[in-house]
Formats: sequence, structure tokens, C-alpha cells
Amino acid sequence: MNLFTFDNLILLLTGLTAVYLIWRFWGRYSKVKALYDLYYMMGFAVLFVSGVLLIFLGYGILGMGGTALSPYILPIASLIPLGISLGIANQFYPAWKKAFAWFALVGFLTIAVTSIGGMSLKKLAVPIFHGVAGLVIFLGPIFAERNGKAPKGYFWVGVGGALIGIGGIALAFLTSGSQLLFFSTQIVLMILAPLLLLMALTFTWGFMKDIKAG
Repeated sequence: MNLFTFDNLILLLTGLTAVYLIWRFWGRYSKVKALYDLYYMMGFAVLFVSGVLLIFLGYGILGMGGTALSPYILPIASLIPLGISLGIANQFYPAWKKAFAWFALVGFLTIAVTSIGGMSLKKLAVPIFHGVAGLVIFLGPIFAERNGKAPKGYFWVGVGGALIGIGGIALAFLTSGSQLLFFSTQIVLMILAPLLLLMALTFTWGFMKDIKAG
């Protein structure tokens, strides 16, 4: 197995970016003890672990190309958008953070049960819960900045949300045996690593605006 490929290099850079963000979130959490930083750290920790697994185990763990998908992959991967969206809800939209926390919990359990149990319902559960979490990550930062709750430039977190939403839903369709628009297996595998790095960089740019402003 050749670990020194272009995709693995990109995945390594993505992982290092995730580690950097985790470090910065931890630095802020150690001072203000805000729950949203823990949610952010959870999301990016799972992103880091996912990148490491892709480097050493390859894209076969995603259940494409005739390889069986591990039933634990989807529940674990769902913690990335759910963790980041929970952080945004807790930080900028406290009025509905409890309701969204229940939504995220139900979503995670539904994805876990339907994936591990091999139920066809996961074809519906994954796009719904991933899609809603992606919308929160996409729209939440944009409205937070527009309403003066977040610093200028925080909208870049929303850009990262759009990328994770498109990529996550496309992967969910493929692993469930169907295809989203023109996102075939070949196209997804070609753009996945660069998409993850671009997503991580836009997240970093936006989140650092907020961390430095605090």
C-alpha cells in the first residue's frame, strides 16, 4: 500500500488543519468554559480521525466500488456536521439550542440504529439529518454575522458548511446505492480529498475570525 499519494497528502493537510482548530478551540474553552467549543472540538476530532482512516484504509471504507460499508461509518461520520451545527446553535442561537440538541440526538440515534441494523430507512435518515445540520452550518454563520452577533468574515464558516453539506449528501447517496445529480462514484472519489481540505480551510478562516474577536 502506497501511503505517499496526492490524495493522502491532501488528507494529511486536512487532518493537521483540524488539529490546529481543535487546539484553538481548547484554548478558548480553557478560559470561558463554553459548551459550544466542546461541540466544535468533537466535530473536528471526528474529521481528523476520518482523515487518518482514509489514509491508512483507503476509500473502500466508504462502501464504494463494491466494498461493503462498515455499519459504524455513517454514525461516526454524522458527528462532524452534528457537532459543528450544535456548536453554532449553542453559541449564536440560544433560544432554540435545546430543541436542536434533541434533534441532533434523535438524528444520531436514528442513523446509528438504521445503519447498524441494516435498515433501508437509513437512505432517508442520513440525507435528512445531514441536510438539516448542513443548512444550520451554512445559514447560521451568515445570519449571525449579518445580525452583528459574529465578527466580519465569520460567513466563511457557512461556506465550509455548504461544502460539507454537498459532499456529505453526495456520499450518503452513493453509499446507499444511488447517485445525487452528476456526483458519480468516480467524480466523488476524485474531488473528495481536495473538498475536505477546502472545507477545513474555510472553516478555519471563519472560526479564527470569531476566536480572535473574543
